[in-house]
Amino acid sequence: MEKILDFIAQETDGKNYKSYKYCFEDVQVPRINYDDKKNIRVKRKGETDKSLKTPKSIKALAKKIEGNTPLFKYFLDGSRRTYKVDDIAYGKKLYPIVAGQIGVAVCRRKDRHTFTPFSLKKPLVIAIPEVANAQTSLRHEHLFFNNLLGKLNERNLLKKQGLQFNKIIPYRSSNAKQDDKYEDRAISKIQDEMIGLEQKVVLELVRAKKLNASSYLIKDGSLEYMKVGEARDLSSIKSNYDCVIGVSKTFNPEALSNDIKDISRIIADLPVCHRTPAFMYQTERIPDVKFAVWYLRIRNTVNPFDGVLKIEKVLVWEQQEEIGLDSDEIDLISANLLNERNPVSYGKDKRWAKHLYPIYLTESYIKSQYLSDTHFINLF
Repeated sequence: MEKILDFIAQETDGKNYKSYKYCFEDVQVPRINYDDKKNIRVKRKGETDKSLKTPKSIKALAKKIEGNTPLFKYFLDGSRRTYKVDDIAYGKKLYPIVAGQIGVAVCRRKDRHTFTPFSLKKPLVIAIPEVANAQTSLRHEHLFFNNLLGKLNERNLLKKQGLQFNKIIPYRSSNAKQDDKYEDRAISKIQDEMIGLEQKVVLELVRAKKLNASSYLIKDGSLEYMKVGEARDLSSIKSNYDCVIGVSKTFNPEALSNDIKDISRIIADLPVCHRTPAFMYQTERIPDVKFAVWYLRIRNTVNPFDGVLKIEKVLVWEQQEEIGLDSDEIDLISANLLNERNPVSYGKDKRWAKHLYPIYLTESYIKSQYLSDTHFINLF
């Protein structure tokens, strides 16, 4: 039976080489991938209480609201698995073909101890070089790749298994340098597709009126990922995040060091159940959006940065951009996060010290929905 890459090579006048297939996430050299990015600029204090200079205890407030209805009702996580599935030659060059499984899920809290799946999107995608489109102009390349996708999904191999690919994504095929590999370009395109899907899910929750002052969403990871189009879209996109926070388990403790020289020491010395003052910052990726960011220690651990979460919130309104996020709201968010700590995945995940249980459940749910690596790779 003709495999996917045989079909793509035939349709795009390329030559495929039956290269070794593997999952990138399984073979990469271990390294720390921080959720936060570089080129962060701290603008000023990020909260209304300008007198706060040292870490603040949230323990009493967390205890006080322990029996109340939790603030967080929805939990969002996104992930992707990417695979090198072949090399195809166009002209005198070989280009990698990278396929991906994307998972974006939301779990909902029904009551304090009960969580159920609320939303799941799990598209299958393929990233191929732009040069595969030799038939139409770049201006109309989306028509070419959409047409190729339609033909692909008609293949018996996919129909018999009830599978469909959602998108064929072109990546730049201009000369790649050592620090700009074709594989990285392809993976970046798949990552962007996941980011866009996460934003779409947030928008769906907002339109369904699920998010409000008593029903917040936790997004696993940084909010710096936000993709903003034209300036006229900025206010509407920002307003979608009024009741959303980003919680990062992996962060660069030196990310704010250009402006706050002792920030890593401040984070490392945080007592349990304490938060730092909030800072206001901007990034080069989305310069027109301001964030409030603070750090919260939810557990005592041996490693100075384990047990600490980085928390972000988009500053939506002009007043927030001027004076910062309300300190009472920061305290309430932090106290509710402390109350989300238990139970945890002791022994099952090396990140247990930073886990919030509902996020752990959402992440586990996504991973359970993937096709096995062997099954997915064998499609190609």
